[in-house]
Amino acid sequence: MERRVYFVTTNEGKLREARIVLGKYGFRVEAVNARKLELQSESLEEVVSFAAAQLVGKVAEPFVVEDAGLFIQSLGGFPGPYSSYVYRTLGVKGVLKLLEGVEDRRAKFVSVSALCFQGETRTFKGEIEGTISFEARGSAGFGFDPIFIPDGYDLTFAEMALQLKCEISHRARSLSALANHLLRVRDFSSNFKPGYV
Repeated sequence: MERRVYFVTTNEGKLREARIVLGKYGFRVEAVNARKLELQSESLEEVVSFAAAQLVGKVAEPFVVEDAGLFIQSLGGFPGPYSSYVYRTLGVKGVLKLLEGVEDRRAKFVSVSALCFQGETRTFKGEIEGTISFEARGSAGFGFDPIFIPDGYDLTFAEMALQLKCEISHRARSLSALANHLLRVRDFSSNFKPGYV
């Protein structure tokens, strides 16, 4: 039986990445447009676990809820779990303005994926260290990709080919850990539960 995973998102960029990463493990990813309740929390694990709990019984299993944040060291980890809100309100230019004259531009991207399957929710975390560029560069990716340069590279995420980003990114790491867990679960196919979406 086909290994299918339901990915709860309306973000086409995240969906593309999930399909590439999980596809390497033999999973077919289907998008689910379900309304998520977003908890205001300093913890990405709490945010995704809360959102996932609200969807149990409403979305086919196994399903995944993922959230990510950009943590800038000189700003005390800001915007962190509030990255999507800050992106919508301040944008890339606003964050660069906050860092004008700041020498320490170290940052990390963190992704947490929550997996709901067989009556339990597990979270998987992925991180990548890097720095914030001095200007937005590149047109690929989404969110803060144009200003994040992962360690060991001269390119921002937005300048990278999607395949490369999907090998090294925070999201690739959390989803790969999730996929490895799912592959270890016995009777994957027989435990598939049809959903309601």
